Amino acid sequence: MNNKEYKKYVQNKATKSNLAVDCVNAFWTGGTICLIGEVLNKLYTPLGLGVKNTSGLVSVTLIFLAVLLTGLNVFDNIAKFAGAGTLVPITGFANAVASPAIDTKAEGFVLGVGAKIFTIAGPVILYGTVASVIYGLVLYIVNLFTPVL
Repeated sequence: MNNKEYKKYVQNKATKSNLAVDCVNAFWTGGTICLIGEVLNKLYTPLGLGVKNTSGLVSVTLIFLAVLLTGLNVFDNIAKFAGAGTLVPITGFANAVASPAIDTKAEGFVLGVGAKIFTIAGPVILYGTVASVIYGLVLYIVNLFTPVL
């Protein structure tokens, strides 16, 4: 099968999606995740922990919920429905780390979980770090040649 035949085969087998519906689902699902974060923030604020600790507690709670839903095979169903809406950074990243860990636990902690835990999240970490270094270098060079006001 050559490249053209393969592309035609894939196009015939691929499910067609409605872009408008997908965007709406992603928008309201991502918004709901953010709303949950805001509700948690309002619930934790009266504890008197301060802004920094309250924000940290909200983040930890969202990570816990995402990992719990991943372990219960619920997060994947939400992601199938919402698409990019579940990629709200903290919950999407928690799912990207937890999924391979859960999938490979039968292979053991070293060769399974330890070796494969970052198979999905690893490229995100790598390219995010590389992009931030490149951005920093560009900013540094621009500042070298920009006169101080």
